Amino acid sequence: MTTTIPARPPFDPELAAALAVINENLPPAFTAEMLPALREGMAERRATGEELSLGGAFVVEERLVPGPAGAPDISLVIARPAAAKTPVGVLYTIHGGGMILGHNRSQELPELLGWARELELAVVSVDYRLAPEHPHPAPVEDCYAGLVWVVENAAELGLDPERVVIVGGSAGGGLAASTVLLARDRGGPALAGQMLLCPMIDDRNDTPSAHQMVGVGVWDQASNELGWTSLLGDARGGPDVSPYAAAARATDLSGLPPAFLDVGSAETFRDEVVTYASRLWQAGGQAELHVWPGGFHGFDMLASHAALSQAAKAQRLPWLRRLLGS
Repeated sequence: MTTTIPARPPFDPELAAALAVINENLPPAFTAEMLPALREGMAERRATGEELSLGGAFVVEERLVPGPAGAPDISLVIARPAAAKTPVGVLYTIHGGGMILGHNRSQELPELLGWARELELAVVSVDYRLAPEHPHPAPVEDCYAGLVWVVENAAELGLDPERVVIVGGSAGGGLAASTVLLARDRGGPALAGQMLLCPMIDDRNDTPSAHQMVGVGVWDQASNELGWTSLLGDARGGPDVSPYAAAARATDLSGLPPAFLDVGSAETFRDEVVTYASRLWQAGGQAELHVWPGGFHGFDMLASHAALSQAAKAQRLPWLRRLLGS
């Protein structure tokens, strides 16, 4: 018996050409055996303090701060506007990597720093423990502990604790959404907003878009299964997964800060992101959703010069400006 792969939305023509090049070095399906080499390659691509200073616009430091109870300290990269005279708002950012890859000096940081320079904000990038060595709840608890430390130490750092926006892409977007839920449910920091870029939020990995993208694009259903299984083990896809691991599992999305969500139409996460935005609205929340026609997962970063990538990235700064009144 043959399995029929559902028809899928076409890739944007410019992105399709870029994807052909990307796929020569980055297969759509990752395996556990690839992790050591992938991690080693990412470790070699760590943004330096000089790169993150944007020519002196930011003062950059790295601090080890207390992690969750009984867990190791966590690293925060803190970039503050060099010329700021009053407390500034914060973009608290969580890196992507499928729950299994990445670090807090990722190549995405310069773009966030560009927004921060425009709006006179600080950027704080958190390092978290990676699965499978550190399964749930280690990653999200690290992200939450870093957030709590930033808010509690805002005065010393010259930050405004009432203007903190959490930002994440892919796994970082999933962890951001779950950190927001933790903050609400624990009476923790009151966040000004959440920016969830192609977030990884549903461990069930069984939406129509997940099936459509089998074997194509970036981060297909098999890679997604690896990421979620690394985080959750045998619990993945079962009835008892915590919303603090997979935000799509939350039954109550009320009382959350305004959200910005975007996703490509030709990627695994499309349907879970669209559903999450709809549920935020249904719970009385505020959300801005963008679905980019023909976009694959992470297209705006992996093919940053494409017209669709430029259009997608152009929507983020205006949202932050409206949200923060900058």
